[in-house]
Amino acid sequence: MTLYGGRIPDEDGVIPFSQKQYSDPITTLGVQRTLVAANDNTPPDESGQSAGFAVGHYIGLDRREGDFMATYTGRQYWPCDPRPEEVFIEDIAHSLSLQCRYAGHCILHYSVAEHSVLIARWLRSTYGPMTALYGLLHDAPETYCVDVPRPLKPWLANYKEIEQRNWLAVAKRFGLNAEIPDIVHEADTRIIGDELVNMRPMPWHARHNNPLGVWIRCWTPQEAEQEFLWTFEALARDTEQSRRAA
Repeated sequence: MTLYGGRIPDEDGVIPFSQKQYSDPITTLGVQRTLVAANDNTPPDESGQSAGFAVGHYIGLDRREGDFMATYTGRQYWPCDPRPEEVFIEDIAHSLSLQCRYAGHCILHYSVAEHSVLIARWLRSTYGPMTALYGLLHDAPETYCVDVPRPLKPWLANYKEIEQRNWLAVAKRFGLNAEIPDIVHEADTRIIGDELVNMRPMPWHARHNNPLGVWIRCWTPQEAEQEFLWTFEALARDTEQSRRAA
């Protein structure tokens, strides 16, 4: 069976697409990177004029809930007041590639981006590209809310609500439904059984006895970011007509 537009990942798991230049290349920490300094939603200046105030009077532009955070591509993003037009796949890929699963309690760095790519590829082989796209993006809100360990989430006031707001912005941005398919949630739990190879043995591991059967590679952040972008490019292309029709 051929995947990802008729192309099969090579023996290293790399999807053989030529790299899409999402932005102009620069060099960061000795590594060729890409970046767009797109401050198209600049913060207010001291006079308040850029926020919709002129000489102390509000002139009608939207006020935002909470404060903004700076993103990798040089934009501002309000995690408590997210908007689809401010979601960018480059920010998602970069942030998730640098965030380690399990709050960093792994033997080697294992990113949320790699976790998402592995789930997407597994789903693609059985459930098709649309379900795989949900799998790739299911943790996209963590770009803005960070990857909080499951035992902690219920104790953080409003976290689930804010996480859901960000998911809805991501879903609308990429033409997805608000509800993530159940099989994606199932895969997200089952992959823990595969990820245990990167953790110290503990008795509770025994309950994760139904793994997906994927291979954890512990990609570098740079590798994980590129694999995420390549996978997104392939799935977005393969689902374009279905998402437009929805």
